[in-house]
Amino acid sequence: MENRKKLKVLFTASEVSPYAKTGGLADVAGSLPKALSNLGEVEILTMLPMYKSINESKYEIKSMPRGIHFSMAGRIHGIGLKYIEHNENYKTYFIENWDYFGRDGIYGYHDDALRFGFFGRAVLESAKAINFNPDIVHCNDWHTGLIPVYLKSFYGNDDFFKDASSIFTVHNLGYQGVFSKELLPMLDLSWDEFKAEKLEYWDRISFIKGGLTYANIINTVSKQYSKEIQTQRYGETLDGLLRNRQNVLYGIVNGLDYEEWNPATDMDIAQNFNISNIDKKLDNKIALQKEKGLTVDPQIPLIGVVSRLSYQKGLDLVAYAVGKMASLGIQLVVLGIGEEYLQNLFNGLAGEFPNNLKIDLKFDSSLARRIYAGSDMFLMPSRYEPCGLGQLISMRYGTIPIVRKTGGLVDTVEEYDPNIDSGTGFCFEDEHPGALMWAIGKALDVYRQKDKWQKVILNAMSKDFSWKHSANEYLELYKKALMTKAN
Repeated sequence: MENRKKLKVLFTASEVSPYAKTGGLADVAGSLPKALSNLGEVEILTMLPMYKSINESKYEIKSMPRGIHFSMAGRIHGIGLKYIEHNENYKTYFIENWDYFGRDGIYGYHDDALRFGFFGRAVLESAKAINFNPDIVHCNDWHTGLIPVYLKSFYGNDDFFKDASSIFTVHNLGYQGVFSKELLPMLDLSWDEFKAEKLEYWDRISFIKGGLTYANIINTVSKQYSKEIQTQRYGETLDGLLRNRQNVLYGIVNGLDYEEWNPATDMDIAQNFNISNIDKKLDNKIALQKEKGLTVDPQIPLIGVVSRLSYQKGLDLVAYAVGKMASLGIQLVVLGIGEEYLQNLFNGLAGEFPNNLKIDLKFDSSLARRIYAGSDMFLMPSRYEPCGLGQLISMRYGTIPIVRKTGGLVDTVEEYDPNIDSGTGFCFEDEHPGALMWAIGKALDVYRQKDKWQKVILNAMSKDFSWKHSANEYLELYKKALMTKAN
């Protein structure tokens, strides 16, 4: 291995955990590069914006001695580069520009198109400045969707990138980065890009369409989702484009950082446990019941929800099923923020069923861990779910997922069969509260048979959803991307 040339990967995302995070994209961008570097075949460099909120001293971020200047749309821009060297195969670089990234938040600004278009150019200019000529440029979600476009248009004749092949990963097709076509010149793109087969999207431009159109390889974060987005139902009006590119469209299930998510070492839960002493998990349930003011009784089934409260996540189905759950004596703990109508709905239900439903309308990572550890079951009734991390975390903590059959939930949760004691959870198909309650009923039937329930927990905790397997799949995908470079 020492004599083989390592693949040079430029990995870029708008958010990377633990430095900047709003969702699952950051978790992937923070853990996948580390897993890839551990394989020994890849030299990987991650790039993200240097947001105002990033704590430089906490993460011991160092500064490059000189800044970088480049021209974009007739204007000279300056950036600073800061970095962390994790090991000889893995570094993280932060692109600093106060005008675009020196703000309190990450997204939601009127000039997000210019901010992330600039970021795309800055990524490639920074790679040149530090002489990191990549074999692979791995882009993630719409914020980096123009990078494959720039590679083929703006840098098409640049010898520095002549061997670079691009991969575009779709984490959620529902977020597309659609903006006014009038911004094209400001993004250093010609009007030739404003065509239906390129960036044009309903008389506007779409960043994600740029990535889907120009990347050498496309992938999504589960195999099932890669199939679903080729259909009209899940394709967000881009299904035709995706069907046309299905020969270079793949799916790889996200992994989970098993060091970060480990019930044996988690400092936020009441009692550490592992697969060898599952009985200690019960202490976490009792502690959660006490914390939330629920009746303390280990026999009462306790169901957890940690989710964005949204229609996509199917939380309306949960809300409409609360009364039925309460009639069955179920305790339900919900943590999350989201759409106002759902927040109001859950607040009202908590008042109506105070002995059964406890709701926390906030983001609280410590409480989330206590819910994962203390619940018996975990609900994910998503209408669509590109991959999902909640079900992976819940299984890691011996909490049995109840999920709708879609996306990554199909790829990771296997229906429990009591006849042969195989499977890790309970599934349903219809987007209806009755279907959700049917799956909950299946779970309760097994829950009442303690030996069977113990087997489901063992099955779930025995699964390996760490990044090791998925990282190897990405390595193979990188090799495919190099082979498609000529196309």
